[in-house]
Amino acid sequence: MNPPWTAGHLPGLQDKDVAWHTLAFGPLAVRVPVLQPAQLQALARRVKEAGERELKTLPVSRIVEIVDAAIARLLDPQDPYRREAERLLPAISGYDPEMVKLGLNGFLQTFRAPQLHRFVAEDFPNPKVLDEFQPALKGGLVRAFGPGLLVHSWAGNVPALPLWSLACGLLVKAGTVGKLPSAEPVFATLMARLLAEVHPPLADCIAIVWWKGGDEDSARAVFREADTVLAYGGNEAIAQLRAQVPVTTRFLGYGHKLGFGVIGRAALDAQRAPATARLAAHDIVRYEQQGCYSPHQFFVQRGAKVAPRDFAQYLAAELANLQQRFPRRALALEEAAALAGWRQSRELQALAGEGAEVIGDPHAAWSVAYGDRPQALAPTGGGRGILVCAIDRLDDVVPLVAPHAAFLQTAGVAVEPQELLHLSVALGRAGVTRICALGAMTSPEAGWHHDGRFNLLDLVRMVEIEAGAERASDLLAPYAQEPRP
Repeated sequence: MNPPWTAGHLPGLQDKDVAWHTLAFGPLAVRVPVLQPAQLQALARRVKEAGERELKTLPVSRIVEIVDAAIARLLDPQDPYRREAERLLPAISGYDPEMVKLGLNGFLQTFRAPQLHRFVAEDFPNPKVLDEFQPALKGGLVRAFGPGLLVHSWAGNVPALPLWSLACGLLVKAGTVGKLPSAEPVFATLMARLLAEVHPPLADCIAIVWWKGGDEDSARAVFREADTVLAYGGNEAIAQLRAQVPVTTRFLGYGHKLGFGVIGRAALDAQRAPATARLAAHDIVRYEQQGCYSPHQFFVQRGAKVAPRDFAQYLAAELANLQQRFPRRALALEEAAALAGWRQSRELQALAGEGAEVIGDPHAAWSVAYGDRPQALAPTGGGRGILVCAIDRLDDVVPLVAPHAAFLQTAGVAVEPQELLHLSVALGRAGVTRICALGAMTSPEAGWHHDGRFNLLDLVRMVEIEAGAERASDLLAPYAQEPRP
């Protein structure tokens, strides 16, 4: 076996200074650093001090240039960092190498300089407030200050996902400590090393660490030093982390979400239906329904030339085709059991004569269930399992998804322009925060409001100099006239 690949980025520490734990991914082994709580606390303080010294003084436009230069290298097929990512990520995630390659290309392009500038402008109409005090509309001056230390706790369900919060932290000039997920310890490590290579002063402003889930002493040692903690993962993990964060520290948690699609009659004529099914199939296959934006159910309107059941057949054919190009990753035992349980429940529905049907070979690496009646939104077993159910009116979707308001995020839609706004209002009221085209469910646009929140504004403190303070200071200036008796 090859020697383990080393994860983590520990400014000021040598390999001999820390213990190491090895994670196994089939034939690939990755060792992650195991620091004592005191070491974690000292590292967090070092990062915070470096951020004050190196990051806070950089104009945000310069930070954009640095991130853009790193992303340009990751988009270069010949760059060593890109080649390392393409070598390691498929082995660790189990995803098809071609799927990882295409997914990386699409995701990374949303972090080029033009997109990053849009990202900033989405939250700050005047981005210079991140650099200096600027005039406020109500009078006076205002400036945005990012955290001294931003701690990230990442999930490992989607490759390269840490880039999102890493970029956010840099744009608000925060020192960063990132906790690696055991399921994917590679990308954040590569990104930190690449940023340090592109702009060496950043080497001390970012630390990439690891501790075992449930290690409260390590978590609290880092969280005590943080101004803000960002956490991604399942709801149980989010709740556990929230309990470990001091009450005075800002906590932003992004938990489990449930995606779905809505397909109107206009997308279901003989010409458009196959293309619509192809887009829907790509949303299912990309990242194997592991993302918070991945679909688990499609609501398909009746009354078109292509009936909902026919659409389900088209979708099954597209999933079969994609299996040839992007084979499904091997399922863990619990994943296979969940998928089998979901499929069995749908087969029992069909046997009970409830207008249900399971399409395709039970041994295929995908499962399409069809329901002839409207059915409430529910998660499938994953593993490319999807439910297609018929609806009469687009508005029928709302009561079927509204009970899950706390878990709603992305809805992929294929409807006419005159229906888009009306449906979007209804879905927004139900709890949906992102409405996109089919085929784009797993590819959010740069600057999207993650779970309906602000990516950068949520991280900063707005500091105001009131107009009255300006006027009062004028009275103390050398040029001020003495008050008349």
